Order: sequence, then structure tokens, then C-alpha cells
Amino acid sequence: MAWDDSASKIWMDGELVNWEDAKIHSLSHVVHYGTSVFEGIRAYHNDNGTCVFRLEEHVQRLFDSAKMYKIDMPYTQEEISEAILETVRVNELDSCYIRPVVFRGYGELGVSPFGCPVNTVIAAWDWGAYLGEEGMEKGVNVGVSSWRKPAPDTLPTMAKCGANYMNSQLAKMEAIEHGYDEAIMLDYLGYVAEGSGENIFIVEDGVLRTPVLSSSILRGITRDSIITLAKDLGYEVVEESLTRERLYFADEVFFTGTAAEVTPIRSVDGKVIGAGKRGPVAEELQKTFFDIAEARKEDKFNWLTYI
Repeated sequence: MAWDDSASKIWMDGELVNWEDAKIHSLSHVVHYGTSVFEGIRAYHNDNGTCVFRLEEHVQRLFDSAKMYKIDMPYTQEEISEAILETVRVNELDSCYIRPVVFRGYGELGVSPFGCPVNTVIAAWDWGAYLGEEGMEKGVNVGVSSWRKPAPDTLPTMAKCGANYMNSQLAKMEAIEHGYDEAIMLDYLGYVAEGSGENIFIVEDGVLRTPVLSSSILRGITRDSIITLAKDLGYEVVEESLTRERLYFADEVFFTGTAAEVTPIRSVDGKVIGAGKRGPVAEELQKTFFDIAEARKEDKFNWLTYI
């Protein structure tokens, strides 16, 4: 991530403040207990201007996550959407990554969050390919993590909560220490779940397959976009439980996510996948995704909100 913090503004509880002034108290509840919900959103620049990708769906998921954790949102969805657009606009950004986060602030310290205020922050900055530009073209090397996703009666994985990502951090750090670009995590039953911050697809004989929501995965908005695009292109898409060995035998494997966009996987646990590079299905989906975001194709799904 890179930004010019001498010029950037952050939207904080209804006001635009200088980057260096967007501070919270060290005894805020979120610091001690991870009580935050957040979103990752991208804006793309094309010939028609700068547009936010699937803004409405991201804001809806933010509110759904807050509902799960009994966080009373201090703003409406319309107000948050406008604040996101305003943050991009005031920072004069073209293509960028946007991070809205809602958290329990400074009030009381104890497991119960009810005595703490709810704070809202929105930041935006330039951020290129999450797993590298080369990875987008040639694919990345990943390893299956020893850390698993939690069972559905432990943490609600469909809520995008800060505390949930401690699990992801363990997997990501392990992957880096083992020389991989990213991790793949299994669910509590041993089926394939997702990456540390990405959903996953495999391709078998031209059919796209992706883990079911019950495999402790985030209901990814890019995941949903790729399912929609794949079906529109004539591919069959199946959501099912996937065993680990199917990763190794697949013709293609790729990640999807706001940060990762569509990133092919060239090896898993040192085993080469398919031809060991971006496959034709991932390439077609990647191209179609960017053609819509960058206005080379009609936005027939109404995914783009222009600044």
C-alpha cells in the first residue's frame, strides 16, 4: 500500500480530517477486542471517469456485518455510500482502494461492548495488484495452511469482522515463512474454504467449482461477480464441498477478491496446477471483469457507481 499522507483526507465520523489526525484512543474497545466491521472496495478509472465497483452491495454487507455484532450504525446506507464517494472525490483519486471501517471506540473496557461509542472511518489510497502484477498474469504459488477456518457456531465468517482476520493472519504469516505468496485454508471439516483474504475457484473439464458458504467462507462480492460473469459467458458454475486433492488435480485454480481481483494460482504445496500458468478460463474471466470495470464493455449488471 502506498499513499501521500501529507495531502490525503480521511472521513471520520462525518468530517474530513487530515490523514495524520485520524486517531483513536489506545483504550478503545476495538484495540483490545477486535470489535470492528469493515469493507474493502475498489474504484476504477475509465474513459467515463472514476467509478466504484458494486458500491451498494459492499455497503449492504457492511451493515449486515454490523447487525451480526449488534453494532448500531450511526449513519444510513445512503449516507455511508455518499461518504465513500466524497472520500474518493476529495482525495482526487482515480483508481484506488477504499476502506470503510466501523468500530467500538473509547468508553469502557470489558468484554461487553455496549458501553462504547460506535465510530466510523473511511479511507482511500492507491493500491495496485494485491498479489503482484506478475501474479495476475503468471499466477502465484500457494500452500495449504495448517490453520483452519472456524466452525459456524464459533465465529460468523459471513460477517467481515476485524477479529476474524486474526485467523487469516496466522495463515498468511505461515505461508510467507514457508516461501509462498498466499495460503489456502481448509474449513473445520477439512474441506477447502478460501485464502487468507480471497475466495477460491477451481476449473475441472470446463466447469467452475467453488466452496459452499457453509465451508466457513466470506460471501465475497467479487466471488459473486465472477459467478455471474461465468454463467453469462456460458460456463457451468457449481458451489460444493471441495476436498484438498481436487486443488492438485484441477485444470485451473484461481483466487477472487476485492484486493486480489482475479488472480490465477500456478502451484499448490509445490504441485504445479495445469500448465503452471494462468489458464484460459481465468484469463477470460479476468479480461471480462476488467473490461466492465474499465468501460470497454457495457455495464449490463449495473455494477459501477461513478464519482
